[in-house]
Amino acid sequence: MPLQAILRNIFSVLFPSDCRLCNTPLNNISRIPVCSECLAAIAPVREPQCVVCGDRLFSAQLLMGDGRCQNCRDFEPEFARAVSFGEYEGGLRGLVHLLKYESVLPVAPALGRMLASSIAELLPGCGDALPLIVPVPLHKSKRSERGFNQAELIARAAVKRLRQPIEVATGVLVRQRATISQVGLSREQRIANMSDAFRVRDPRHVRGRTVIVVDDVMTTGTTLSECARVLKQAGAERVWAATVARAFQAAAPRKAANHGDEEEIEAVAVTASV
Repeated sequence: MPLQAILRNIFSVLFPSDCRLCNTPLNNISRIPVCSECLAAIAPVREPQCVVCGDRLFSAQLLMGDGRCQNCRDFEPEFARAVSFGEYEGGLRGLVHLLKYESVLPVAPALGRMLASSIAELLPGCGDALPLIVPVPLHKSKRSERGFNQAELIARAAVKRLRQPIEVATGVLVRQRATISQVGLSREQRIANMSDAFRVRDPRHVRGRTVIVVDDVMTTGTTLSECARVLKQAGAERVWAATVARAFQAAAPRKAANHGDEEEIEAVAVTASV
């Protein structure tokens, strides 16, 4: 019997466990409680998306010609473009929840690999000047409660996979005001909820720079847009956004409404998704 097979058998006896996504027994030694099949099934988006916010486009929208969704036509976001790796559902949703709500920190490198793909898609537009990576910050009360900021962990894991040495600036953008969940709020209420929630600690750090704001999930885009507005107000030349996952609003509005805001997804959904 090959040595690898022997090790798998020993592992399954000494450390019995099931995949947290599909509940099948785990046979491989891994820090992530997810089977290789579930990880391999998480695929990037392979369908037409809005060239600005990344939402799914239907055939009728494609015929309009400029590649933007209706939301971006009606309310142009503050970021120039947002790119996400995959759709926020199934295995990808489960991975995000394992990190975010169950503190399975070894999941961060796997999500970082996906975020690196999103960031890499934006890099050709930067020219010779490397961008500044700015994770969406948590309010100090939320960070104290959770013990970490998932956006920071994923961002640091992502830059390790990029060919260029890109700075992750974790102290530049500050969340100065706690906000309520965005679930069920109208667009106007979401904007009011995020108003003055962020500030730039030292504008000199972003002045004249291209900034990529990163987060784990993008839903309505309100948080990312407000971050972009504050960064541009502080002197950033251009702001993009990159996330691991995108909750498609146009595809399933009822389902998307249940996701909430980027970093305010309720932990109660963990059980249902994983």
